[in-house]
Amino acid sequence: MSYKLAIGLIGIAILNFHQSVLAAELAVVSAALHSSKQERVFDAVIEAVHQSTVSAQLVGRVVEINYDVDDFVPKDSVILRFRDSEQRARLQQAEAALQEARARLKEANDEFARAKDIYAKKLVAKAELDKAEAGQKAARARLEAAEAKLAEAKEQFDHTVIKAPFAGIVTARHVELGETVGVGQPLMTGFSFEHLRATTQIPQAFVNAVREHGQARVILKDELSIEAQSLRVFPFADERSHSFNVRVNLPQGDYGVYPGMFAKVAFVTGEVERLMVPAMAVVSRSELTGVYVVAEDGRISLRQIRVGRRIGEQVEVLAGLEAGEQVATDPIAAGIELKQQR
Repeated sequence: MSYKLAIGLIGIAILNFHQSVLAAELAVVSAALHSSKQERVFDAVIEAVHQSTVSAQLVGRVVEINYDVDDFVPKDSVILRFRDSEQRARLQQAEAALQEARARLKEANDEFARAKDIYAKKLVAKAELDKAEAGQKAARARLEAAEAKLAEAKEQFDHTVIKAPFAGIVTARHVELGETVGVGQPLMTGFSFEHLRATTQIPQAFVNAVREHGQARVILKDELSIEAQSLRVFPFADERSHSFNVRVNLPQGDYGVYPGMFAKVAFVTGEVERLMVPAMAVVSRSELTGVYVVAEDGRISLRQIRVGRRIGEQVEVLAGLEAGEQVATDPIAAGIELKQQR
């Protein structure tokens, strides 16, 4: 062997050894297959769970309006009032009639007690006792009637005050101050921000899988993902589109979204194996997305990959990498070593 050839082989050996040492110093992880949820994503619209229109329960004139469109209304707050002079008078009459009925019942009870005592002493005929007993029953019936009249009068009086059934925002006002309204006429419309849901339609091919797993997440703006609290699949399909309506309820909270906004819903439809690598190992160079792969001989190369969704601290690799290949978890250090190898 010539002197120059020996020197060359020694240099190559030293270089390979140096590369192996450098590669061994890099932190690496094996690309591995992980079982995860398979999802299907569909477009959805955000809706308010609680949205309603309050209506009048009597004929009356509006004398007070406390809220208008876009106002926030706390729960049980007085939205508006009707003129209540007639209902108040009936309530007072019913209360007076109840007091009278109670007094009449007390009098009848006392009369029955006296008649019973005298009859026990054989001083009056049984007809007198029966008469006192009948008077007692009649007085009790009048008291019950008076209590029912009072309950009715209270209900009519309560109808003069309209309260918010839930906390929310007024979206429409249907009456004006001083206007006379009739029974059933709409007064105000609103919805609540506290409970929201996403509504979507899914093709019939996926409805069984969605029902079986019963899991979904709602993808809001800025890729914010919220696990669904519950979901409800309608038991029938649309006759024209053959798709099923699904309501996905969000947990109570402030997510910065409003009814009518666009969203997406990802339904779990099964299990699938995904090739995953740490998110920190993925680098972006202009339009290139890749990872630094460390071969068995210590050689480092920048490999272009196609990535899928991110799950926690892991990123799915769709193409460009095989399971078991070693990937550097510190791209900066791997890039420096790659330059030194070159």
